[in-house]
Amino acid sequence: MLKLTKKADYGLIALKHLAVQTRSALPGSPASASAKEIADTYGIPLPLLSKILQKLARAGFLRSEHGTNGGYRLARPAGEITALEVIRHIDGPIILTACFTEHGECSHTGRCTVREPLRKVHEGILSLLSSITISEMAQDDDEPVRLYGLDAPAALAPPASVRPQEGTPII
Repeated sequence: MLKLTKKADYGLIALKHLAVQTRSALPGSPASASAKEIADTYGIPLPLLSKILQKLARAGFLRSEHGTNGGYRLARPAGEITALEVIRHIDGPIILTACFTEHGECSHTGRCTVREPLRKVHEGILSLLSSITISEMAQDDDEPVRLYGLDAPAALAPPASVRPQEGTPII
């Protein structure tokens, strides 16, 4: 199963939180948050979040500030930080199958009938993640997110073939 690690998930949550803080901060006031504030807000274990925030700071996504109004703040505009680069800095490369590692081959390479279709899926995932910015993730919840030109509710809805028919109880 293709799945984000908790570390990547928590990193994206923290960056989104800081983007919202930045957007809603008064001019001249700090748009920062402490690791404890973020951890408490989302129920994330503080020691783990602290390590993730330090890693994001070392990678240049965050700036750590000490003192009374200290905490973490975005080091770059949220619109310039993509989900893909955050995930790669936290988890390393995204690899769908062994075909897409640096070696690029397995014992079935010569007979494989799904390598090319999976390559397209892999490239699609990378393209989608590179097109989503932290700024877009931080949009108000009532603003529809756009994926490949489609409204999110329609794009994320299951196909008609797996939707329950009207009047069918959902268990």
